[in-house]
Amino acid sequence: MLCAGTACFNKILKYYGNGIENKKVAVFCGNGKNAGDGFVIAKLLVKMGVDACIVLADKAPELPEPKMYFDDAISNGVTDYYFAEYDFDCDIIVDCIFGIGFHGEPRAPFNEVFDAVNNSNAVIISVDTPSGTDATTGEAVNAIKADLTIAISTLKFAHVLPPANAYCGKIVTVNIGIPESCYDAGYVNTIIKADVKKNFVKRDTNSHKGSFGRQLNICGSYLMPGAAVICAKAALKTGVGLLKCAFPKSIYPVMTGHMIQPVFKPICENEQKTISIGAMNDIFEELKWADSIALGCGLGNNDDTQVIVGQVIKTSEVPIVLDADGINAVAPFIDIIKDKKAPLVITPHPAEMARLIGESTQYVQTHRIEVAKAFAAENDAVVVLKGANTIVTDGIQVFVNTNGNAGMAMGGTGDMLTGMIGSFLAQGMSALEAAKTAVFIHGFCGDITAAELSQSGMTVDDMLSILGALMSEFEA
Repeated sequence: MLCAGTACFNKILKYYGNGIENKKVAVFCGNGKNAGDGFVIAKLLVKMGVDACIVLADKAPELPEPKMYFDDAISNGVTDYYFAEYDFDCDIIVDCIFGIGFHGEPRAPFNEVFDAVNNSNAVIISVDTPSGTDATTGEAVNAIKADLTIAISTLKFAHVLPPANAYCGKIVTVNIGIPESCYDAGYVNTIIKADVKKNFVKRDTNSHKGSFGRQLNICGSYLMPGAAVICAKAALKTGVGLLKCAFPKSIYPVMTGHMIQPVFKPICENEQKTISIGAMNDIFEELKWADSIALGCGLGNNDDTQVIVGQVIKTSEVPIVLDADGINAVAPFIDIIKDKKAPLVITPHPAEMARLIGESTQYVQTHRIEVAKAFAAENDAVVVLKGANTIVTDGIQVFVNTNGNAGMAMGGTGDMLTGMIGSFLAQGMSALEAAKTAVFIHGFCGDITAAELSQSGMTVDDMLSILGALMSEFEA
C-alpha cells in the first residue's frame, strides 16, 4: 500500500502538480484495501502543503493495514469527513473507494457517492480502476467516470473492455515491483512499440523490389472503389516490394487516377459491376505470383463474390488477410475457412463478428476477448476484432491494442489496416506478428493524425499521408 500510494502520488503530481498547492484535494476512500493507497496519498499531499482531506464513502477502515495508514494520515494532520457531511468544496477528487475486487452493482451509499462525484466539477483521478467497474470482466453499471486512471503494475480488463474502458479517461501505469510471475489470466497483454519494432530488420544494401514481398489485393467494386485504393496505398506506405491490384474493370479510371505504383489487373465483372466468377482463372494465376493476399475490401457481396472468396481461401498457398465483404461472403458458410491451405488473418468489426458466430453485436461487445479467442482457436486463424482497444489473438495468445482514438471511427480505416497487414505478411512476418504490428502502427498513426488535426476533422487520407514518414519510427 505504501509503494502503491507513493507511486500514485508521484503520478498525480506529474499530471496535476502545477499549482496543486493552491487547490483542494479530496481523497475518497472505501473500507477495503484500496483505501490504504488513498490514505497514503492524502498524507503525502498534506506533507507538501496541499489542502487535502479524506472522505470516507461508508465507514472507517477496519482491516489492519488500511487502518494503520489511516491512523498515520490523521496523526499527520489530514482531516477526515464522512460522505454525508462533505460539501464537495474541492478541485481534485482521488477515487480510492473500490479496487479490483469489485463486482456487480454498487449498493447504498456507494451509488450515491458515485453520482455525487460524477456530478461534481472536480478533476477525477481513479487509483487502479474507476470504482464501480469490474476489473475482470469490463462490466460497469454505475461507476465513477475518471479523467485519469492510474493502473497499478499492469492493465486489467476494465481498462480495455467496454463498457468499463469508457469510464477510465487517460490511463497510465505505475510499477510497484510486482514480479511478472504473479500475473494470471485476470490481466492482459498489451501491444507495445518495442515488441512491434523487433519485427523489422535492417534492409540489405543489395535489396531489390522482390526482396520485400509481392502482395495481391483482390478488392473493389463500382460502388466502393475507394476501399481498394485505400488498401493499396496502405500496403505501399508500409514497405511492400511489389503490389498487384485485381479489380473489376469498370473502376480502372479510379484506380489509375489515384495511384501509379501498383501493377493493375482489371478483370471481368458481372452486371452488378463486382468481380465476375468468370475471372476465376485469372485470379488463380495471380495467386501463384503472390506472397500475400488482401481480400475483400469494397468487393461487394453477391453469389459471384461468395464463390470467388471461397475459392481463394481454399486455393491460396500464401497467407490471406480477409476483411469487409470478404468476411460477409463467407459468413453463410464459415466452415470453408477450415479448408484453407495457408495462414489466415480475419479482421471483423463487432457487427461482422456477430454475423460470423450467430450472436448479437451487443453480445460480441460484452464478450470481446472470449469471442475472438474462441473463434480463432476453432478456425485456426488469427482474429483481429476491431474497435476501441482492438483484440488480436491466435486462439492461445491474446493481445490488446491500447492506442488509437475515436477519430478513427470512420469508413476506410479498416481498409487501411487490411493493406498494412497484407504488406507485413508479404514481407515475411507471421500472421500473428503481422496483425499485431499493423494494429499498433495503425493506431499510432491515428493518434498522431488526431493530434495534428482533430478527431472530428481527420480523414483516412490524412492518416495515409503521414504513414510513410511514421514508418521511420520502426526501421531497424
